[in-house]
Amino acid sequence: MSLQDKLDAFKADFEAGKPPYSVPRSVIDTMHRATAELTASGAAERALKAGDQAPEFILKDPEGQTVSSAELLRQGPLVLTFYRGVWCPYCNLELQALQAAWPDIRAAGANVVAISPQAAANSRKSVRQNGLDFPILSDPRNEVAAAFGLRFKLQDELIELYRSLKNDLPAFNGDASWTLPMPARYVIAPDGTIVYAEVNPDYTRRPDPSEMMPALRQAAG
Repeated sequence: MSLQDKLDAFKADFEAGKPPYSVPRSVIDTMHRATAELTASGAAERALKAGDQAPEFILKDPEGQTVSSAELLRQGPLVLTFYRGVWCPYCNLELQALQAAWPDIRAAGANVVAISPQAAANSRKSVRQNGLDFPILSDPRNEVAAAFGLRFKLQDELIELYRSLKNDLPAFNGDASWTLPMPARYVIAPDGTIVYAEVNPDYTRRPDPSEMMPALRQAAG
């Protein structure tokens, strides 16, 4: 089953209110409106694309160790995914799909990192729950996401909805800005050139890892 098939199955169960999910239709409608507004804003079209140079970054992993994109790229290509947080089931399904593809990615000589605004304790939880062999790096205030053109501020309606659902992003992220990264996946060649880019303002739509493998193998070649 492809990643998108799994996402679609989860979405269908969630929106149908199948146990353990039970949310009012008004909640789903608010989520749909927020996604439609972000899509209509054109933000995804302004994000970095294939052919652009990837910004360098130095971030910390959940154990406080410094990770440098320049150092990773000296080892080979880099797969980079922007991860909203442990609270997002769609994001977790994507991490699981990347973990399943981990042997093929490593066979191509590449590394994988996820970048998230969430605090280190939540990233440690994400790594455990999703059984990851790659790190989730902390991106305070979504600054690296902004450098890639991915950071956006949640609409007021969505902020109120998240608060009502006890999804307190300032507490999750240690940042009061109520910003998130648009879901995105990049393959970066060792010279820093982006050779694959998938950015979608609809967090329920994610490419299967198999779609990036041709670009990854070419970058490694």
